[in-house]
Amino acid sequence: MGETLIKNVSIVNEGTVKICDVLISGEFILSIEAANSIGADSTTKIIDGTGKHLFPGLIDDQVHFREPGLTHKGDLHTESRAAVAGGVTSYMEMPNTVPNALSQTLLEEKYQRASEVSIANYSFFMGASNDNLEEVLKTDGKRVCGVKVFMGSSTGNMLVDNQKTLEGIFSECPLLIATHCEDEATIRNNMTKYAAEFGENLSAIHHPLIRNAEACYRSSSMSVELATKHNTRLHILHISTARETELFRNDIPLSEKRITAEACIHHLWFSDKDYVEKGNFIKWNPAIKSSNDREEIWKAVLDDRIDVIATDHAPHTIEEKEQSYTKAPSGGPLVQHSLLAMLEFYHNGRISLETITRKMSHAVADMFSIDKRGYIRSGYYADLVLADLNASQFVDRSSLLYKCGWSPFEGTTFKSSVQSTWVNGNLVWDNGSIVEGNLGQRLLFNR
Repeated sequence: MGETLIKNVSIVNEGTVKICDVLISGEFILSIEAANSIGADSTTKIIDGTGKHLFPGLIDDQVHFREPGLTHKGDLHTESRAAVAGGVTSYMEMPNTVPNALSQTLLEEKYQRASEVSIANYSFFMGASNDNLEEVLKTDGKRVCGVKVFMGSSTGNMLVDNQKTLEGIFSECPLLIATHCEDEATIRNNMTKYAAEFGENLSAIHHPLIRNAEACYRSSSMSVELATKHNTRLHILHISTARETELFRNDIPLSEKRITAEACIHHLWFSDKDYVEKGNFIKWNPAIKSSNDREEIWKAVLDDRIDVIATDHAPHTIEEKEQSYTKAPSGGPLVQHSLLAMLEFYHNGRISLETITRKMSHAVADMFSIDKRGYIRSGYYADLVLADLNASQFVDRSSLLYKCGWSPFEGTTFKSSVQSTWVNGNLVWDNGSIVEGNLGQRLLFNR
């Protein structure tokens, strides 16, 4: 692999922005020194980072890459390439594929497939159901990111709504449990009400009324109660309401938290007013809600009640999304533009570069105890993203690497662009093109 020297670049890392030289040797960062102080021989590849920013690779703790079984929407090959194009060098993928990853055998099959095609680093959540606790408890926490519990909308046998089962999972599972929290009974009642009122006129604008704040809070608060009762390591995904933010603490450091939370790009960017224009193309579960909900999520991100920012990347085909509201599936593609979206908020004065890095790299690595990733440190894997904050990027369908071929950001001009991405020291994205030839690695965890 040889050596690569990134010279005179502004590194965004551990609460500071400093102009430095960064030397990559093989898979790892060899040294970080003052600007223009590292020498190089004739075999070293030199990259001039003047005027650009170097971030640790983003770690997305919630994606749906759709393989196996749903590969007409996306797969590990296509979506991992979209990820590195957006600066996401590692991802954690969810178990609601077909078949659901509810056994150790099925889980390992996903790891095997990723080892053959994923250009980014990877981990896969073990899935919980109402009847597989024995399999869940076999999960190796050093090699698997965690256990996913759908306490709300899901597919197949993955809706866990049996109280006895939940008590068993929360009391016996020693691993991080990540939850999707929406109360199904509330949603069903709301659906009946609004379907009766609007009939065939039911549309995406009703989505946040059907999957409302009450449904989210009822489920999230129950998961917090269970975790508190059993001292469970709980991580609640995609917080979408103002009231839910009250469930989380910021008076202790992340290292001491047993209950953590995630915000997603779409809940920070869109509000319910955007359904009029974008319809089913911003239909997610949990639903995008009011501008006040969005504002309160932002407050919780910035004051550290919410610990990480991710995407919940979940592609569906254009044809599926163009169906009627009740038939169109929930979810959308986001990994190719998550960093650019957050950098847009930086340009608008909403968030600092240091906080973006903490929420999308450092904190994810710390929360999951990921081995030697998430920081720009000597001896750590060289998962790096070089961005130009002054080179704009326009989003149209010709620029997308998603298999589904669309984005909720179509028509947006971002002020920044991702210039280069390294995964384990390998250059995998460079000036608008994927660099093939190297694959990602399985994430390991220091637990």
